[in-house]
Formats: sequence, C-alpha cells, structure tokens
Amino acid sequence: MKNRATKFISLALCAVVLFAAVGTSVFALTGEGKESDDENQETTINASAEAETTNDETVYVLAGADGTVQKIIVSDWIKNAMAADSLEDKTELSDIENIEGDESFTLGGDNSCVWDAQGNDIYYQGNIEKELPVQMSVCYTLDGQAIAPEALAGQSGHVTIRFDYQNMQYEEVLLDGKTEKIYVPFTMLTGMLLDTEVFRNVTISNGKLIDDGDRIAVVGIAFPGLQEDLAISNEKLDIPDYVEISADVENFEMGMTMTLATTELFGAIDSDRLDLHELSDAMAELTDAMDQLMDGSSQLYDGLCTLLEKSGDLVSGINKLAEGAAQLKAGAESLDSGAAQLQAGAAQLSSGLNTLNANSSSLNGGARQVFSSLLSMANTQLSEAGLSVPALTIDNYASVLDGVIASLDDTAVYQAALEQVTATVNANRGMIEAKVTEAVQAQVEAEVSAQVTAAVQETVTQAVHENEAQFRAAVIQQALGMTVEEYKAAIEAGLVTQEQQDAVNAAVEAAMQAEIDARMQREEIQAQINAVTQQTVGEQMQSDEIQALIASNTELQVQQAISEAMSSDAVQAQLSAAAEGAKSVIALKSSLDSYNAFYLGLITYTSGVSSAAAGANELKTGADALKAGTSELSAGAAELLQGIQTMKDSAPALVGGITQLRDGSMELSDGLKQFNEEGIQKLIEAVDGDLDGLSNRIRVTADVAKHYTSFSGISEDMDGDVKFIYKTDSIE
Repeated sequence: MKNRATKFISLALCAVVLFAAVGTSVFALTGEGKESDDENQETTINASAEAETTNDETVYVLAGADGTVQKIIVSDWIKNAMAADSLEDKTELSDIENIEGDESFTLGGDNSCVWDAQGNDIYYQGNIEKELPVQMSVCYTLDGQAIAPEALAGQSGHVTIRFDYQNMQYEEVLLDGKTEKIYVPFTMLTGMLLDTEVFRNVTISNGKLIDDGDRIAVVGIAFPGLQEDLAISNEKLDIPDYVEISADVENFEMGMTMTLATTELFGAIDSDRLDLHELSDAMAELTDAMDQLMDGSSQLYDGLCTLLEKSGDLVSGINKLAEGAAQLKAGAESLDSGAAQLQAGAAQLSSGLNTLNANSSSLNGGARQVFSSLLSMANTQLSEAGLSVPALTIDNYASVLDGVIASLDDTAVYQAALEQVTATVNANRGMIEAKVTEAVQAQVEAEVSAQVTAAVQETVTQAVHENEAQFRAAVIQQALGMTVEEYKAAIEAGLVTQEQQDAVNAAVEAAMQAEIDARMQREEIQAQINAVTQQTVGEQMQSDEIQALIASNTELQVQQAISEAMSSDAVQAQLSAAAEGAKSVIALKSSLDSYNAFYLGLITYTSGVSSAAAGANELKTGADALKAGTSELSAGAAELLQGIQTMKDSAPALVGGITQLRDGSMELSDGLKQFNEEGIQKLIEAVDGDLDGLSNRIRVTADVAKHYTSFSGISEDMDGDVKFIYKTDSIE
C-alpha cells in the first residue's frame, strides 16, 4: 500500500496555521475574547461580496474523548452589506442570543427569524439537536487491545488513536445518465498537542508532526466520501478518510483535540469554467502554481534568516535595559540614604529649590525644543511615505495623525477602489449591452424558428393526410397489383395476410412522410418560414419582456465585472498597502503621545518645584514619611532588576525559538517539494486517461460543495458559508 501521508504532507503543514485560528474561535465559546474574534475576521474581498446579505456560520461540536457528541453550539454572523434596517433569516436554533449588540428579533412560522438590524451586522448563537453532516468517532488501543479513553489515563505502553469520519451528507445527482450519490466534500483537519514527557516515537498516517522539544504538534487530514465522489481507484490514488496516531507512552494523559470540517477546498472550484478540454491545461497551471508556492516558501525561509540575524539587536537592547535597571537600583539605594540626610538638611533644601526653580524655564524650553525636533522628524517620515498633511505641531499633531489613520482605513480605501472600478466598468456598459442583445436575439431566433417550422409542418402534414386515399391506392397497386376494392375483397376472403396488411399500412405512412419532407424542403416553404421567423423575432425583440431581459442580463454582467475587478491582485494589494500604512502612522502617533505625556509631566513638575520652594519650611515634617517611601522604592528597584534579569536570561530561548521557526520553514519548503512530487504529480498520473469521467465528477462535487451553505438554516435570499469545529475532552 502506498504511503498516503506523503501525498498530503503540504496540506497538513497548512493545517497547522488553520488550527491556530480554530483555537481562537473555540475560545469565543466561553464568552471571553469577542474582541479577538472581531480582529481576526478577514477583510479580503471574496465571492460572497456579490450578495447583498451573507451568513457566515460556525458550528461548535463539544464531544467526549471518544467523539460522542455532548452539545452543539452554532454561531451565526449575518453580514448586512446593504445596511438594511431589517434582516429576514431562517434558523432551527433554540436559546438564541445576540452576542455582539442589543438588536432584537422576532420568531415566526417555518423557522423564520426577523432581526431589527438597524443597519448593523448581526452576531448571534444558539443550541441545536441535529445529526451532523460528518460523524466523528475516536477509538483507542493499548498494546493492540481496545481500551476506553477513561481507562487509558495513567497507562503506559504502545497506544494507537484513530479518528474515523463518516460522511452522512450527500446529494443525488444525474451523472452520465445515471443517478448517483455525491457526498458533500468535507476536508477534515484534526490536531492536538502532545507532551514529549508522555509521548515518544510518534507517527501519523496522513499528516505532519512538528516537535519543539517540549511538545509535538500533530495535524492530520482526511477527505471522507471523496474517494467515492471522484471514483478513482485507490490503487492509483488512495484518498484518506481517517487519521491514525501511534506512539509509545508513559503515564498516559492527553489534552483536548480539535477538528475543523470545511467544504472550502472544493467550494472554491469554479465549476462553470471546468471544461474537459481545458483540464490538461489546468493540470499544467496547477504545476506552475506549485512552483510559485515553493518559491514563496523559500522566500519565507530567507526572511526568517534575516529575522534571526536581527535578533542580536534585541538581545543587546535587553542587556542595556538590565544595565539601566542595575543603575536604577543603585540610585534608589542612594536616594534612600539621601532621604535620611534630608531629615537633617531641610533648611538647606529651600535654597536649592530656589535655584532649581530659576532653571525651570530653561528645562521646559529644552523639552519643547526636543518635542519640536521629534515633530519635524515625523513630518519628514510622512512626506517620504507620500502622505501630504499639514505641518505637525504640539497642539495639532494628535488630530492630524488621527485624520491620516482614518484616511488609511481599509473600508475607506475599499470604497474608493469600488467607485473607480464601477466607473470603469460602466464606461463599457454599451459594449456589454450589445453582446447581451446579440446573445438574447440568437436564443429568441432559435425558439421562434422552431415554433414556425412546427406550425408549417403541421399544415403540410394535414394537407398530405387529406390525400391519404390516393397514396393508399398507389401503394396497393404497386405492391399487390390490385385496386382498392379488389384489395378489400381479398382481405374479406382471407387472401391477404395480416403481415401484408401491416406492410401496406407502413408503406402508406412512409409515402406520406416522404411527401411531407419533400414539401417542407421547397424553396417557397423555407422562404415563408424565414419571413415569418424574422418578422416575429423583430417584434419579440422590441417587446417589454425581452428588453427587460436584456437590461437584467446587462446589469448582471456589469456587476460580475465589478466583482472580478475588486477581487483582483491589484485591488487587494492596494488594500494591504493601506493597512500597513495605517499601522506605521499608529506607531508614530503612539511614540509622540508618549513624549507628550513626558512633556506635560515636566511642565507639571517645574510648576511643582515653584510650590515646593515656597513650602520648603514644611518639608521637614514630611521628611520622615519620605524616608519610609524611599525604602520601598529601593526594594521595588531591586525587584525590577530581578525581573529584567529574568527577561535577559530568557533572551537566548527567544533566539532559539526564531531558529526553530527558521528550521521549520525549511521543513515547509521541503514538504511542498515532496507534496508536488508525490501528491500533485501523482494526481495528474491518477487521472491520466480518464479525463472525461473525472471532469464531470469534479464539476458535480464542486457544485455539491457550493450547495451546502448552512447547518441550522438560512434564508433563500442569502448566500452562506459554514464550517464545523469539533472539540473532544482531554484524558487525565
């Protein structure tokens, strides 16, 4: 049996990244981290943007360690793209709760749910009891013997953990003239973290292992039902429908496992453009894409090498911070000693404060000059970044930079790009309408021609059948040498068999049909058909219905062109650049805010010096309290030094982590190469010679993936997307 893990090694590497996102989503189940969920929502423009309203659904399946379902929680995000006041949805959920706002809803018949959206997106969740589209079971063996998960805790030996996935969701489709079951093509990504003190010699059937020394990240992948959907022999390409992990364990314990089920892999296929004659070219494009992906992984490795080189600067900075903390500790101790002297020298302080107060103006002026220098540098940075803004001052810098950040908001940039793309497409509306009109006219002409031809043929047929007696007499004379009267008499006398009668009747029908065909081919008949067809087509093309159809199809083509342009690389790059620019300006403003806080504090301090000079005579009373405070400060400085020293001691571990990440990126590059050689190329070999059947099956499988848009229910007017996250209990 071929090693299936090598065919899917690249997908497993990608799953590591997906699994991190899954952890964040599950954290939201506790009610903590809603802000994190919001920040992680993707802002890229995709196909769902074509619909006015979409529903992004996440189904959380809480299960026991054996996969037994304990509870199902569904979280829905209705994206109110048109800012409608009211949104109509359908849902089978119970205990519905609005988790982001205070918008209310009304439940109606047929599972309808109407939200008073007030122009907002709606985030809600609820419970449901319903059969899952993919049933997951987890079984365990210890030294070859089946064992219950709760009995496995604390055991030692060779353990095998197997995740089986049974696809229950399918459609019956007509394929090559036969009705067949096509399963919804779910991709199952299962992951877990294993403690290296418990697990050794870990292997996985279809997936990837990443070991950082303390823990092993395990990610497996499976496609239940896909082997049947594509009807590919497992001798050519064995598509996994389970994940199996084996290891030697000591005092077994294991944390939770997470599994993501999604249809996005096949749902992203454009089945309308999938053509048998283009499939070979698509295979070549797939190979080219893999080459680009491998080039990208090499660039990732180079970038991490650069990061590793720069990590030395970070370690140097931490060392300087530790030196400063040591100086602070020494200063705090000195301050404590000085506080004791202050108790005896309060009278001398009055003279010193007066001198300090005389220098306050110079100190404030110097701080203001530093602030002005920082603002000048900020003006230069903004100008070099191509941002035209008023000159920054101490008074206006905050409002000016807030305006720049707002202008770089991805929503504003997206709106500007949308307006530009819309104007460009509308400039070509006339050409689009002409092509649509041409297509509609061709369709109308074909339908009218068929109707006119049928009507004329019916008239000709009726005329020929009116002369059936003549055709019958001619056939009887030619076939039997009799007149019609003689033929009838012969039948009554039993001289003509039933077979002869049937032959005569068939010959009569054939003669009449030949006459009908001949008349239909006459030039005058064809001219009549063409004339009526052209007249009728001209009339129908001017009808309100056809004009409305042309207008509707034209608008559809315009909107499709706008959507394709908005999802282009150029627009996406523009949005990404705006987001990066906003981050830089936010960092700049944060730096200026920090100095502004210092500057205002300095002004407050110098003002206080003046008051202190006037109150120097009262200082001695508070000197005893100051002494107690300086003792606490000295102790705190010692604790600060200890903490920074700990950070300094941890710096090598940080560098080690970056090194591991760099090494991991090299493994990613190697894994992509292996996936290309043993996955993509073997897929090309697997379908070689059966492109016709595979093309149709991929098409219907992709269509079935697109059809599955919701688990708990969705309005017919909405587009939808649904993913499932299974969480199993830990074993301790």
